[in-house]
Amino acid sequence: MSWAEWLAEQRCSRERAGLQRTLRPRSASEDVVDLASNDYLGLSTHPVVRAAASDAAMAWGAGSGASRLVSGTTTLHGELEAELAGFTGRDSALVLSTGYHANLSAVTALADRDALIVSDAHVHASLIDAARLSRARIEVVAHNDVDAVRSALAQAGGRRAIVLTESVYSVLGDAAPLPELAEVCAEHDALLLVDEAHGLGVVGDGGRGLVAGLGEAPQVVMTATLSKSLGAMGGAVLGSDALIDHLINRARPFIYDTALAPAPTAAARAALHLLRDRPDLPQQVHRRASQLADRLRVARSAGAVLSVPMPSPQVALAAQAAAREAGIRIGCFRPPSVPDGVSRLRITTQAGITDDQWARAVEQLARVVEQHRGTP
Repeated sequence: MSWAEWLAEQRCSRERAGLQRTLRPRSASEDVVDLASNDYLGLSTHPVVRAAASDAAMAWGAGSGASRLVSGTTTLHGELEAELAGFTGRDSALVLSTGYHANLSAVTALADRDALIVSDAHVHASLIDAARLSRARIEVVAHNDVDAVRSALAQAGGRRAIVLTESVYSVLGDAAPLPELAEVCAEHDALLLVDEAHGLGVVGDGGRGLVAGLGEAPQVVMTATLSKSLGAMGGAVLGSDALIDHLINRARPFIYDTALAPAPTAAARAALHLLRDRPDLPQQVHRRASQLADRLRVARSAGAVLSVPMPSPQVALAAQAAAREAGIRIGCFRPPSVPDGVSRLRITTQAGITDDQWARAVEQLARVVEQHRGTP
């Protein structure tokens, strides 16, 4: 079979299963309520954040010019790292170009052939890829099953061990049992890596994430993204001074990638300041998420993501299209993106839209979901 034939066959297979994906460019001026974006707090368009990005671009240029170990590290990076660490209660932070790279860096720099990775079955693709690239022995355990983690660590056989979890999961919107996991990891001298991509800015005291509630917890490594609640771009790894020193010297996605550009670095810092000064923003997310969950008759979310099961990929796509016709953009998760194989509408609660926009969106989504929920 030729490459052309193989590619055509792959596309046909996806189309038959209702899994074909396409890119749909949007304009800056479109008239739509965006409940698909992960900009939970609406800070990406906040005037202060926009001004910070603009000022940084004018002062430093469009790009950072090199990797951070060459000349790509600016004073902006250092300021952001110090303030991220202080806000979340960690000793140090390291900013990278994406959240994906943050997870790749942390896992592959800490785990190797002599290590054991215990991974929750629902972790993000970036953690799955990182675990595979590390060449460590991998044990995938049932979602949020602390006993399964304990059993896997008990069989580490002297290997260094690291447990992978998320604070708030990106598809189902449920939270991990972090205190119990941290206790088990401490008992077995294992690291606990917590991806706070969907926690930072939404959960915990003032949006500090769930890791902050664990206290010092030296065995905990935190990763985060700057592209969701902070409305910018980039990622970060947070932990002990020794951890960050190790990553600077051993993490290949950090060492060999061009540094995060000045504009998003400054924008993320400005957004962090707003979050610190506006604890009402995370509270608004939770109020609206609970309201919508009750209206749609689905489980309430621990964070901003609301998951609405649909009968099939095709029905999920039809519901997504119906919402779009009503002026509301929502997400649509289908296999293989969903860990449990159930196609879902993925609705992200936004604090940055007006009360009138939110009220209209709730009513329209209730109508769309009711129309499609029972469709075969």
